[in-house]
Amino acid sequence: MVNRTALHAQAPRRSAPRQQTGPFTRWPRTADTVLAIVVFLTIAFVTGNESNDDLAIRPISDLAIDEFFVLAMASGAIYWRRSRPMVVLGVTLVASALSLGFGYSEVVGIAMIVALYSVGRYATNDQWSHIGLGGAFALVGFTVLIDEVTVAEIRSGTPEAIAGVTFGFFLMFVVWYIGRRIRFRGERAAQLEREQAAQARRVVAEERTRIARELHDIVAHRVSLMTVQAGAAKTVAADDPERAIQAMEAVEQAGRQALDELRHLLGVLRPEAEGESLAPQPGLADVPRLIDQFEEAGLDISFTMDGAQTELPSRVHLSTYRIVQEALTNVLKHAGPSARTEVRLSSDDHGVGIEVLDNGHGVTTLPGAGQGIVGMRERALLLGGSLEAGPRPGGGFQVVAHLPIGPEPA
Repeated sequence: MVNRTALHAQAPRRSAPRQQTGPFTRWPRTADTVLAIVVFLTIAFVTGNESNDDLAIRPISDLAIDEFFVLAMASGAIYWRRSRPMVVLGVTLVASALSLGFGYSEVVGIAMIVALYSVGRYATNDQWSHIGLGGAFALVGFTVLIDEVTVAEIRSGTPEAIAGVTFGFFLMFVVWYIGRRIRFRGERAAQLEREQAAQARRVVAEERTRIARELHDIVAHRVSLMTVQAGAAKTVAADDPERAIQAMEAVEQAGRQALDELRHLLGVLRPEAEGESLAPQPGLADVPRLIDQFEEAGLDISFTMDGAQTELPSRVHLSTYRIVQEALTNVLKHAGPSARTEVRLSSDDHGVGIEVLDNGHGVTTLPGAGQGIVGMRERALLLGGSLEAGPRPGGGFQVVAHLPIGPEPA
């Protein structure tokens, strides 16, 4: 059954709030350039005051040429922190190692912290990401080991020295971990978006399959009636003009009904205006009228219907009608108008039973003969039911289906 709600569910949700993004997301290259400049200015000209813990700006004359190039190398590499995070970390580690001999390794550490965050944030290979963290730990540990004063204080159990070293390792880990968690969160959001897109494509594909089945049912049924009636009119036109006129009127009526149903179905695909409603789909109550149409086309049909026709889901009503319609169309096409056909419907608290039996030859090997059976079986399976179609032991063909009453399978 065509589900208008499912089709509309694929429309963009205009009410969904837009995700807020900062400058690092909107203008990544510009933001990274500014970040590299800020880091360079910070590590080059901001220093600690020896007399107290306050920060001070040192003059440019105090910046040696070798120190300038090392600091520029460490901060300038930050520009590529998104595309080459491991390379940037390696450059900052090398710059930090070179700065050990010049006595300003602590300022280069700011660039290394930025690079370490970038490794956790942008390095997609977890193994290399862990290696980068280990390299940062190794450099911090080496820096501590070559500082004799710090080593002596640690050996003597000085709380300040131990806390300082511990904080250094902890800071490195926290910066890397924050970047890693942000990356994982982004990957999960992207995965969720891909899954939602895939689910939307699956729903659309299912709807298209249902629509194709509806079109097949409508066209095959109506065209078969029109073909039989037109052939009958041609046969009796010379001997019985009155019957020929009646047959052509039946052709006209079948054509109009086909057009009406096609307009209805195509209307489901178009966006509906506020307050627009659609005509109800056919159901069990319409089966007798369907039987009359096939009898007018020449079929000899025995029809019985047992059980209540109310309190059934609309999808069961529609699928029952369509299965009977397709089964009778196949009888008309392959067994011929002279075939005697039995249609038996029964309904109870568990579901609806359908039997369409004919005594014709049951030819099903003609081109296109299997599509209708596949469509009927898909209808039954979508409702959690079953459908069997095949030759009868005594000759002819049979279609037996059961459509359960209950929630539609997910």
